[in-house]
Amino acid sequence: MSKTSTDLTRHALSGPTMGARWSALFFAEDLDPTPVQQALQAAAEEVDAQMSIWRPDSDLMRLNAAPVGEWVSVPAPLMTVLRLGLEVGRASAGAFDIAVGDAVTAWGFGPAAADGDRIRQALAAPRPPAHEVLDLAVAAGRARRTAPVTLDLNGIAKGYGVDRLAETLRRFGIGAALVGIDGEMRALGLRPDGTPWAVAVEAPDPSRRAAHSLLALHDAAVATSGDYRHRVQAGGRALSHTMDPRRGAPLLAPPASVTVVAQTCAEADAWASALMVQGAAAGPALARRRGLDALFLLREGTGLRAVSVGRLFGGLDR
Repeated sequence: MSKTSTDLTRHALSGPTMGARWSALFFAEDLDPTPVQQALQAAAEEVDAQMSIWRPDSDLMRLNAAPVGEWVSVPAPLMTVLRLGLEVGRASAGAFDIAVGDAVTAWGFGPAAADGDRIRQALAAPRPPAHEVLDLAVAAGRARRTAPVTLDLNGIAKGYGVDRLAETLRRFGIGAALVGIDGEMRALGLRPDGTPWAVAVEAPDPSRRAAHSLLALHDAAVATSGDYRHRVQAGGRALSHTMDPRRGAPLLAPPASVTVVAQTCAEADAWASALMVQGAAAGPALARRRGLDALFLLREGTGLRAVSVGRLFGGLDR
């Protein structure tokens, strides 16, 4: 006789990672959650150890520190993320760019405080996109920079971390779950009662946390990029952490938020950043050309206007 949802135990696990927390929600029968917790924490820590700009010994920072033109061995997960980052960079005409690490650090969104001299250097520096100045030898597991750029994976690493959480649960035979890091989420299968997992799209309000709308996810991932968290004050205005790769500075008039649903959370994460950079007009056009499911929340006066692209967000335009 098959088990019903009432025979299953609810497990809600979490732990620290990347300056935030990971979470995993699933239902299982006769399962000791301790090894699952340990494996999930190890997966999250591996991503952080390879891709963090906050850890000077990370594999990413080792690549950044290598002389220009020198090949550097990189682990397979980092290679996967670098490769995807370059793919989205090309497909978005450089709107998503992993070569903005100097600007991220200069404006105070990395491990150091904002620095005026570094900001001026970032604004004045030549800004070739990463897909033009980063070579990958995938089969050999090596990468090299061909220009003195600083790589930063903040727009994709958390999404990839969520995907690694999902892969970890699958290794334990768990095929139905909801995992996330700092609001980036991925749903596996369905809930025990056969319904999709409910995930909130956050309202872009810096003063409180509230839901703007709800998504029903089934074997899909969602990520949001917004202007309402992680901000700095400059020239009497609040600037968000999303960088304009062309200027080496935060976006000046971005959408309030962009939410993307994709098969993997790394893809959703990268494309949400790319569409933020493209903005209120070019962003939806790019999403349509790429066949993306995306929700743009745009500030108009004291309110918001929603612009949806794709079938998942149909009916939300208002």
